[in-house]
Amino acid sequence: MKLQLKKYKEQEKEWPQSGYHIMAQYDDEKIIVYQSYRPEIGSFAVKNQFFGGAFSLDRMTWIKPNFLWMMYRNGWGTKEGQEVVLAIHLKKEAFESYVKNAVYSSFKPELYVSYEAWQEDVANSNVRLQWDPDHDPYGVKLERRAIQIGLRKEFIKSYAKDDVLEIEDVSDFVSEQYKFVKNKDLENLVIPAEKPLIFKDEKLNTYLKLK
Repeated sequence: MKLQLKKYKEQEKEWPQSGYHIMAQYDDEKIIVYQSYRPEIGSFAVKNQFFGGAFSLDRMTWIKPNFLWMMYRNGWGTKEGQEVVLAIHLKKEAFESYVKNAVYSSFKPELYVSYEAWQEDVANSNVRLQWDPDHDPYGVKLERRAIQIGLRKEFIKSYAKDDVLEIEDVSDFVSEQYKFVKNKDLENLVIPAEKPLIFKDEKLNTYLKLK
């Protein structure tokens, strides 16, 4: 496994406690995002290093750069149809392209002159942006907001193959760490090392509410 790991308790002390933050593992070249699938889709992706087979290019797919947000949504890999947890090593420039083309999934009056203008933007955009409450390992809601990005049409086609550097199956790791969560032993919980992502594009940071 190529993820850089760090104890949860150590990271918790360093992370922002509130606000909008893209918590992620990244460097200058790549960013890690997570998805969970049923074995048919997940196993194909790992074996072939791209998304294909039963993976649908015709429906929106959502990616999450925040590990614990993914664990909240997939129940630490225990929910039906989400048993195979994937860490997708994604080109960072591709991820930035996604958010630059993203439209908020709910109306933001500070960004639009009217509700209709936002609806038109949504209809013409193939990337969705959504901020939701982040969660701790137990699934408790936090003040900090976590991002998820929905892709469709040309963006999902690019994501499925061209934008991917590597796809890892981290299901066993997730299962091992979930034991500490179930035992209420967060002192020994290890998760991917993450930090807030800020872009060089200040206009983009403002649009995303990043500080």
